[in-house]
Amino acid sequence: MILKDLKIKSETLLLNCISGSKAYGLNTPNSDTDLKGVFLLPKKEFYGLNYTEQINNDTNDEVYYELKRFVDLLLKNNPNILELLSSPSDCILYKHPLINNLKPEIFLSKLCRKTFAEYAISQIKKSKGLNKKITNPMDKTRKSFLDFCFIIHGQGSITLNNWLKQNDYLQQDCGLIKVPHMKDVYSVFHSSQSKNNEFKGILSKENSNEVLLSAVPKNLQPIAVLNFNKDGYSKYCKDYRDYWEWVEKRNGNRFENTIENNKNYDTKNMMHTFRLLNMSEEIAKENIINVRRPDREFLLKIRSGDYEYDDLVKMADEKIFKVNELFIKSDLQDYPNFEICNNLLSKLREELYEKY
Repeated sequence: MILKDLKIKSETLLLNCISGSKAYGLNTPNSDTDLKGVFLLPKKEFYGLNYTEQINNDTNDEVYYELKRFVDLLLKNNPNILELLSSPSDCILYKHPLINNLKPEIFLSKLCRKTFAEYAISQIKKSKGLNKKITNPMDKTRKSFLDFCFIIHGQGSITLNNWLKQNDYLQQDCGLIKVPHMKDVYSVFHSSQSKNNEFKGILSKENSNEVLLSAVPKNLQPIAVLNFNKDGYSKYCKDYRDYWEWVEKRNGNRFENTIENNKNYDTKNMMHTFRLLNMSEEIAKENIINVRRPDREFLLKIRSGDYEYDDLVKMADEKIFKVNELFIKSDLQDYPNFEICNNLLSKLREELYEKY
Protein backbone atom coordinates (compact mmCIF):
# COMPACT_ATOMS: atom_id res chain seq x y z
CA MET A 1 0.00 0.00 0.00
CA ILE A 2 1.18 3.53 -0.82
CA LEU A 3 -0.06 6.99 0.11
CA LYS A 4 -2.14 7.21 -3.07
CA ASP A 5 -3.93 3.94 -2.21
CA LEU A 6 -4.71 5.22 1.28
CA LYS A 7 -6.40 8.31 -0.12
CA ILE A 8 -8.38 6.32 -2.67
CA LYS A 9 -9.46 3.65 -0.15
CA SER A 10 -10.57 6.19 2.44
CA GLU A 11 -12.41 3.50 4.43
CA THR A 12 -9.05 2.17 5.59
CA LEU A 13 -8.15 5.50 7.25
CA LEU A 14 -8.83 5.30 11.00
CA LEU A 15 -7.30 8.56 12.24
CA ASN A 16 -6.12 11.69 10.47
CA CYS A 17 -4.78 14.66 12.43
CA ILE A 18 -2.89 17.90 12.00
CA SER A 19 0.31 17.45 13.96
CA GLY A 20 3.52 19.27 14.75
CA SER A 21 3.71 23.00 15.46
CA LYS A 22 0.05 23.66 14.61
CA ALA A 23 -1.05 21.02 17.09
CA TYR A 24 1.30 22.42 19.74
CA GLY A 25 0.07 25.97 19.11
CA LEU A 26 3.65 26.95 18.28
CA ASN A 27 3.22 27.60 14.58
CA THR A 28 4.43 30.70 12.78
CA PRO A 29 3.24 32.15 9.45
CA ASN A 30 5.93 30.05 7.73
CA SER A 31 4.96 26.75 9.38
CA ASP A 32 3.97 23.82 7.18
CA THR A 33 0.92 21.69 7.85
CA ASP A 34 2.02 18.24 9.02
CA LEU A 35 -0.40 15.33 8.96
CA LYS A 36 -0.20 12.10 10.94
CA GLY A 37 -2.66 9.28 11.18
CA VAL A 38 -3.49 5.60 11.46
CA PHE A 39 -4.71 3.20 8.79
CA LEU A 40 -5.97 -0.37 8.62
CA LEU A 41 -4.18 -2.59 6.15
CA PRO A 42 -6.67 -4.52 3.98
CA LYS A 43 -7.13 -8.07 5.23
CA LYS A 44 -5.49 -9.67 2.19
CA GLU A 45 -2.32 -7.61 2.65
CA PHE A 46 -2.26 -8.07 6.43
CA TYR A 47 -2.43 -11.87 6.18
CA GLY A 48 -0.13 -11.99 3.15
CA LEU A 49 3.52 -11.16 2.63
CA ASN A 50 3.07 -7.47 1.85
CA TYR A 51 2.65 -6.02 5.32
CA THR A 52 3.10 -2.24 5.28
CA GLU A 53 3.74 -0.71 8.68
CA GLN A 54 4.09 2.93 7.64
CA ILE A 55 3.23 5.22 4.73
CA ASN A 56 4.69 8.67 4.20
CA ASN A 57 5.37 11.23 1.50
CA ASP A 58 8.85 12.23 0.38
CA THR A 59 9.18 15.10 2.86
CA ASN A 60 7.60 13.23 5.81
CA ASP A 61 4.99 15.98 6.11
CA GLU A 62 2.42 13.19 5.93
CA VAL A 63 2.99 10.01 7.93
CA TYR A 64 0.46 7.24 8.56
CA TYR A 65 0.97 4.16 10.73
CA GLU A 66 -0.69 0.79 10.31
CA LEU A 67 -2.82 -0.09 13.34
CA LYS A 68 -0.40 -2.74 14.64
CA ARG A 69 2.57 -0.40 14.29
CA PHE A 70 0.60 2.37 15.99
CA VAL A 71 -0.19 0.23 19.05
CA ASP A 72 3.37 -1.11 19.16
CA LEU A 73 4.74 2.46 19.33
CA LEU A 74 2.17 3.37 21.97
CA LEU A 75 3.46 0.43 24.03
CA LYS A 76 6.92 1.95 23.77
CA ASN A 77 5.59 5.37 24.85
CA ASN A 78 6.84 7.00 21.67
CA PRO A 79 6.25 10.77 22.13
CA ASN A 80 5.00 11.44 18.58
CA ILE A 81 2.51 8.59 18.80
CA LEU A 82 1.22 9.48 22.27
CA GLU A 83 0.76 13.05 21.01
CA LEU A 84 -1.15 11.77 17.98
CA LEU A 85 -3.48 9.78 20.22
CA SER A 86 -4.03 12.90 22.35
CA SER A 87 -4.47 15.36 19.47
CA PRO A 88 -6.48 18.54 20.25
CA SER A 89 -10.04 18.28 18.98
CA ASP A 90 -9.57 21.10 16.46
CA CYS A 91 -6.70 19.15 14.89
CA ILE A 92 -8.64 15.92 14.37
CA LEU A 93 -9.72 15.77 10.72
CA TYR A 94 -11.17 12.28 11.04
CA LYS A 95 -11.40 9.72 13.82
CA HIS A 96 -13.02 6.31 13.53
CA PRO A 97 -15.21 5.61 16.58
CA LEU A 98 -13.29 2.44 17.44
CA ILE A 99 -10.09 4.44 17.93
CA ASN A 100 -11.72 5.82 21.09
CA ASN A 101 -10.96 2.43 22.66
CA LEU A 102 -7.27 3.35 22.57
CA LYS A 103 -7.13 5.66 25.58
CA PRO A 104 -3.87 7.40 26.57
CA GLU A 105 -4.13 6.19 30.17
CA ILE A 106 -3.82 2.57 28.96
CA PHE A 107 -0.35 3.33 27.62
CA LEU A 108 1.12 6.09 29.77
CA SER A 109 3.88 4.75 31.99
CA LYS A 110 7.20 5.59 33.57
CA LEU A 111 8.78 4.79 30.22
CA CYS A 112 7.92 8.41 29.39
CA ARG A 113 10.86 9.51 31.53
CA LYS A 114 13.09 7.81 28.99
CA THR A 115 11.20 8.64 25.80
CA PHE A 116 10.38 12.26 26.62
CA ALA A 117 13.00 13.47 29.11
CA GLU A 118 15.99 11.45 27.92
CA TYR A 119 15.21 12.29 24.32
CA ALA A 120 15.19 15.95 25.37
CA ILE A 121 18.64 15.41 26.90
CA SER A 122 19.85 14.04 23.56
CA GLN A 123 18.55 17.21 21.92
CA ILE A 124 20.55 19.34 24.36
CA LYS A 125 23.66 17.37 23.37
CA LYS A 126 22.72 17.97 19.74
CA SER A 127 22.33 21.66 20.49
CA LYS A 128 25.76 21.69 22.12
CA GLY A 129 27.16 20.15 18.95
CA LEU A 130 25.51 22.86 16.90
CA ASN A 131 26.85 25.45 19.33
CA LYS A 132 30.33 24.16 18.66
CA LYS A 133 29.81 24.19 14.89
CA ILE A 134 28.54 27.78 14.89
CA THR A 135 31.18 29.18 17.22
CA ASN A 136 34.03 27.17 15.66
CA PRO A 137 33.47 27.14 11.89
CA MET A 138 35.93 25.08 9.86
CA ASP A 139 37.91 26.50 6.98
CA LYS A 140 36.75 25.10 3.63
CA THR A 141 40.37 24.50 2.67
CA ARG A 142 41.15 21.07 4.06
CA LYS A 143 44.31 20.72 6.11
CA SER A 144 46.97 18.38 4.81
CA PHE A 145 48.42 15.29 6.40
CA LEU A 146 51.67 17.30 6.58
CA ASP A 147 50.06 19.90 8.88
CA PHE A 148 50.03 17.24 11.60
CA CYS A 149 53.71 16.35 11.27
CA PHE A 150 56.24 18.04 13.56
CA ILE A 151 60.05 18.16 13.66
CA ILE A 152 61.94 18.27 16.96
CA HIS A 153 63.60 21.68 17.08
CA GLY A 154 65.70 22.79 20.04
CA GLN A 155 63.66 22.24 23.18
CA GLY A 156 60.40 22.25 21.25
CA SER A 157 59.10 21.54 17.76
CA ILE A 158 58.16 23.20 14.49
CA THR A 159 55.76 22.07 11.81
CA LEU A 160 57.15 19.86 9.09
CA ASN A 161 56.03 22.40 6.48
CA ASN A 162 58.08 25.14 8.14
CA TRP A 163 61.08 22.85 8.44
CA LEU A 164 60.89 21.93 4.76
CA LYS A 165 60.60 25.60 3.81
CA GLN A 166 63.53 26.62 6.02
CA ASN A 167 65.75 23.98 4.42
CA ASP A 168 64.40 24.39 0.88
CA TYR A 169 63.38 20.73 0.85
CA LEU A 170 60.48 18.93 -0.84
CA GLN A 171 58.68 16.20 1.08
CA GLN A 172 59.01 13.96 -2.00
CA ASP A 173 62.80 14.01 -1.55
CA CYS A 174 62.69 12.83 2.07
CA GLY A 175 62.77 9.35 3.49
CA LEU A 176 61.48 8.01 6.80
CA ILE A 177 62.21 5.01 8.97
CA LYS A 178 60.31 4.19 12.13
CA VAL A 179 62.02 4.79 15.47
CA PRO A 180 61.66 1.55 17.46
CA HIS A 181 59.54 1.58 20.64
CA MET A 182 58.22 5.11 19.95
CA LYS A 183 54.67 5.60 18.63
CA ASP A 184 54.44 7.60 15.38
CA VAL A 185 58.05 8.83 15.65
CA TYR A 186 60.33 8.61 12.60
CA SER A 187 63.90 9.40 11.64
CA VAL A 188 64.10 11.77 8.66
CA PHE A 189 66.60 11.55 5.78
CA HIS A 190 67.04 13.61 2.62
CA SER A 191 68.02 12.65 -0.92
CA SER A 192 71.11 14.86 -0.68
CA GLN A 193 72.52 12.24 1.70
CA SER A 194 72.17 9.43 -0.84
CA LYS A 195 73.67 9.15 -4.30
CA ASN A 196 70.94 6.77 -5.46
CA ASN A 197 68.11 9.10 -4.35
CA GLU A 198 65.78 6.16 -3.63
CA PHE A 199 63.69 7.77 -0.88
CA LYS A 200 59.92 7.54 -1.36
CA GLY A 201 58.86 10.80 0.28
CA ILE A 202 56.75 11.34 3.39
CA LEU A 203 53.30 10.65 1.93
CA SER A 204 52.09 8.97 -1.23
CA LYS A 205 48.87 10.90 -1.86
CA GLU A 206 47.06 13.94 -0.49
CA ASN A 207 44.41 12.10 1.56
CA SER A 208 46.72 9.43 2.95
CA ASN A 209 46.59 8.81 6.69
CA GLU A 210 49.87 6.88 6.91
CA VAL A 211 53.46 7.99 6.35
CA LEU A 212 55.61 6.32 3.74
CA LEU A 213 58.65 4.35 4.86
CA SER A 214 61.82 4.12 2.78
CA ALA A 215 64.77 1.76 2.60
CA VAL A 216 67.67 3.69 4.16
CA PRO A 217 71.36 2.66 4.19
CA LYS A 218 72.17 1.18 7.57
CA ASN A 219 74.87 3.64 8.65
CA LEU A 220 73.17 6.82 7.36
CA GLN A 221 72.50 9.33 10.13
CA PRO A 222 69.10 11.09 10.26
CA ILE A 223 68.95 14.84 9.76
CA ALA A 224 65.82 15.25 11.88
CA VAL A 225 63.24 13.42 13.99
CA LEU A 226 59.55 13.62 12.99
CA ASN A 227 56.42 13.00 15.01
CA PHE A 228 53.14 12.39 13.19
CA ASN A 229 50.13 13.39 15.32
CA LYS A 230 48.03 10.61 13.85
CA ASP A 231 45.24 10.83 16.45
CA GLY A 232 44.95 14.58 15.92
CA TYR A 233 44.79 14.12 12.15
CA SER A 234 42.11 11.40 12.41
CA LYS A 235 39.98 13.62 14.67
CA TYR A 236 40.42 16.58 12.35
CA CYS A 237 39.32 14.50 9.34
CA LYS A 238 36.19 13.34 11.19
CA ASP A 239 35.37 16.85 12.40
CA TYR A 240 35.94 18.27 8.91
CA ARG A 241 33.66 15.67 7.32
CA ASP A 242 30.95 16.12 9.98
CA TYR A 243 31.06 19.92 9.74
CA TRP A 244 30.73 20.16 5.97
CA GLU A 245 28.07 17.45 5.86
CA TRP A 246 26.17 19.54 8.41
CA VAL A 247 26.62 22.67 6.28
CA GLU A 248 25.31 20.80 3.24
CA LYS A 249 22.29 19.26 4.97
CA ARG A 250 21.32 21.95 7.50
CA ASN A 251 17.90 23.55 7.22
CA GLY A 252 18.67 26.91 5.59
CA ASN A 253 15.73 28.81 7.08
CA ARG A 254 16.37 27.52 10.60
CA PHE A 255 20.07 28.30 10.38
CA GLU A 256 19.40 31.82 9.08
CA ASN A 257 16.92 32.30 11.92
CA THR A 258 19.61 31.24 14.39
CA ILE A 259 22.10 33.70 12.92
CA GLU A 260 19.48 36.45 12.61
CA ASN A 261 18.68 36.10 16.32
CA ASN A 262 22.40 36.36 17.01
CA LYS A 263 22.37 33.02 18.85
CA ASN A 264 24.85 30.17 18.71
CA TYR A 265 22.22 27.44 19.01
CA ASP A 266 19.26 26.15 17.01
CA THR A 267 16.42 28.06 18.65
CA LYS A 268 13.71 25.80 17.23
CA ASN A 269 15.49 22.68 18.42
CA MET A 270 15.91 24.17 21.89
CA MET A 271 12.23 25.16 21.99
CA HIS A 272 11.21 21.54 21.37
CA THR A 273 13.72 20.37 23.98
CA PHE A 274 11.87 22.36 26.64
CA ARG A 275 8.50 21.33 25.23
CA LEU A 276 9.46 17.68 25.78
CA LEU A 277 10.83 18.36 29.25
CA ASN A 278 7.69 20.22 30.30
CA MET A 279 5.47 17.53 28.84
CA SER A 280 7.39 14.86 30.75
CA GLU A 281 6.87 16.86 33.95
CA GLU A 282 3.11 17.03 33.27
CA ILE A 283 2.97 13.29 32.58
CA ALA A 284 4.73 12.50 35.87
CA LYS A 285 2.59 14.89 37.92
CA GLU A 286 -0.82 14.70 36.23
CA ASN A 287 -0.76 11.54 34.09
CA ILE A 288 -1.82 13.49 31.00
CA ILE A 289 -0.46 14.48 27.59
CA ASN A 290 -0.89 18.19 26.92
CA VAL A 291 -0.27 18.53 23.20
CA ARG A 292 -1.57 22.10 22.92
CA ARG A 293 1.05 23.87 24.96
CA PRO A 294 0.02 25.93 28.02
CA ASP A 295 3.63 27.25 28.12
CA ARG A 296 3.33 28.62 24.57
CA GLU A 297 4.67 32.11 25.35
CA PHE A 298 7.77 30.75 27.10
CA LEU A 299 8.50 28.32 24.27
CA LEU A 300 8.07 30.98 21.58
CA LYS A 301 10.47 33.24 23.47
CA ILE A 302 13.06 30.47 23.24
CA ARG A 303 12.41 30.17 19.51
CA SER A 304 12.79 33.95 19.15
CA GLY A 305 16.20 33.78 20.80
CA ASP A 306 15.25 35.70 23.96
CA TYR A 307 17.45 33.47 26.13
CA GLU A 308 21.17 32.93 26.20
CA TYR A 309 22.41 29.44 25.43
CA ASP A 310 24.18 28.89 28.77
CA ASP A 311 21.08 30.01 30.68
CA LEU A 312 18.91 27.53 28.79
CA VAL A 313 21.32 24.66 29.44
CA LYS A 314 21.28 25.51 33.17
CA MET A 315 17.46 25.64 33.17
CA ALA A 316 17.32 22.31 31.32
CA ASP A 317 19.67 20.64 33.83
CA GLU A 318 17.46 21.81 36.70
CA LYS A 319 14.33 20.63 34.90
CA ILE A 320 15.84 17.20 34.21
CA PHE A 321 16.67 16.74 37.89
CA LYS A 322 13.10 17.72 38.84
CA VAL A 323 11.54 15.40 36.26
CA ASN A 324 13.60 12.44 37.44
CA GLU A 325 12.43 13.04 41.02
CA LEU A 326 8.80 13.30 39.90
CA PHE A 327 8.92 10.01 38.00
CA ILE A 328 10.36 8.23 41.04
CA LYS A 329 7.35 9.38 43.08
CA SER A 330 4.79 8.99 40.30
CA ASP A 331 1.96 6.44 40.56
CA LEU A 332 2.21 5.69 36.85
CA GLN A 333 2.58 2.04 35.86
CA ASP A 334 6.17 1.02 35.19
CA TYR A 335 5.28 -0.29 31.75
CA PRO A 336 2.06 -0.60 29.73
CA ASN A 337 0.36 -3.96 30.20
CA PHE A 338 1.26 -5.99 27.13
CA GLU A 339 -1.63 -8.48 27.45
CA ILE A 340 -4.24 -5.74 27.76
CA CYS A 341 -2.83 -3.91 24.73
CA ASN A 342 -2.48 -7.09 22.69
CA ASN A 343 -6.07 -8.17 23.38
CA LEU A 344 -7.33 -4.68 22.61
CA LEU A 345 -5.51 -4.64 19.27
CA SER A 346 -6.90 -8.09 18.34
CA LYS A 347 -10.44 -7.05 19.21
CA LEU A 348 -10.19 -3.82 17.22
CA ARG A 349 -8.86 -5.60 14.14
CA GLU A 350 -11.56 -8.26 14.30
CA GLU A 351 -14.31 -5.64 14.53
CA LEU A 352 -12.82 -3.56 11.74
CA TYR A 353 -12.35 -6.52 9.40
CA GLU A 354 -15.99 -7.51 9.92
CA LYS A 355 -16.93 -4.19 8.27
CA TYR A 356 -14.24 -4.08 5.60
